[in-house]
Amino acid sequence: MKAIVSVINDLSTDQRVHKMCSSLDEMGYTVLLVGRRQRRSLVLEPRNYTTHRMFLLFEQGVLFYAFFQIRLFFFLLVYKADVLVANDLDTLLPNYLVSRLKRVPLVYDTHELFCEVPELQGSAVKKGIWKRIERFVFPKLKDVLTVNESIAAIYSNEYKVRVKVVRNMPRREVADSHAALKTKEELGLPSDKKIILLQGAGINIDRGAEEAVEAMQFLENAILVIIGSGDVIGKLKQMVEKMQLSEKVRFIAKLPFQELMQYTRHADIGLTLDKDTNINYRNSLPNKLFDYIHAGVPVLASDLPEIRKIVEEYKIGSLTPDHNPLTIAGLLNANLSNAGLMKLWKENTKLAAEKLCWEKEEDVLRAVYLKFME
Repeated sequence: MKAIVSVINDLSTDQRVHKMCSSLDEMGYTVLLVGRRQRRSLVLEPRNYTTHRMFLLFEQGVLFYAFFQIRLFFFLLVYKADVLVANDLDTLLPNYLVSRLKRVPLVYDTHELFCEVPELQGSAVKKGIWKRIERFVFPKLKDVLTVNESIAAIYSNEYKVRVKVVRNMPRREVADSHAALKTKEELGLPSDKKIILLQGAGINIDRGAEEAVEAMQFLENAILVIIGSGDVIGKLKQMVEKMQLSEKVRFIAKLPFQELMQYTRHADIGLTLDKDTNINYRNSLPNKLFDYIHAGVPVLASDLPEIRKIVEEYKIGSLTPDHNPLTIAGLLNANLSNAGLMKLWKENTKLAAEKLCWEKEEDVLRAVYLKFME
């Protein structure tokens, strides 16, 4: 049985898709993961399944999306597959059309409320196009997965399709690997300051990064490390320069997961500060939250429904009631100076990691894909 898995990114840092492909490989599928290659894409490390990255002349904008849809359609049309897997709405239409033409099953894994992302809210035309695609295809789907219960409920209510939940959590054996753990000095991190970490592949607007930088004006003996990419990184660097915070804020470009976790494990506290500015962020359950948990790092998080469930149930950190930089700074100061509380939260992350792991989540995944092999 051959599964072709499609995603629009460059494959280098998408841990959810990587874990899914690895799970399919373990089930006995021959897996081909298809994405795109950008001019600055990281080199892919060897994997236990095949990857293919398409190079496009355009890397963003309308022409990029149009050419990607066409290229993906013909790629899927040419290559044999027993199951097609579309990740997010920007790969769904080519997969759906080919699944109908070739009469093969299609699984849709939607990682967010795609039509509600902030990037689409400023353009009624763009949002309208994607929404029409979603309304055309979604009601016809039989196997749909998503990342949390809130998003599943919204899609199920709108399209009357059962949506199953597979949360994006690290594998225990991967997260637990401490082989060749580098020291702070080897990573260029100060050993005499508290490490506040904000990581992610989507450090974008309305995700609290600007307020985190501003909060550093009010903290001493601490450094904010921002690791990843996103559309506000340029603005953040300008803010750091303007506020003369270069000694308190450090930027590191996106890293492969194992390299990233080297830094994560040295953090004293991790930030996840999405704002309640749109329905997508309101119902988000960021990957970084689980990365922090598996690295043994307490969190300071936004008070959003799905995040609150995890933080309060497992008692692994605190919630900020707002995004005022003074509020964030006050909570960071209070938390970091309370050694007893930080130790308790850190111990609780170990208990949380035992339950919040991919090995438990993939039971749902296996039930979906094993039926195609019968």
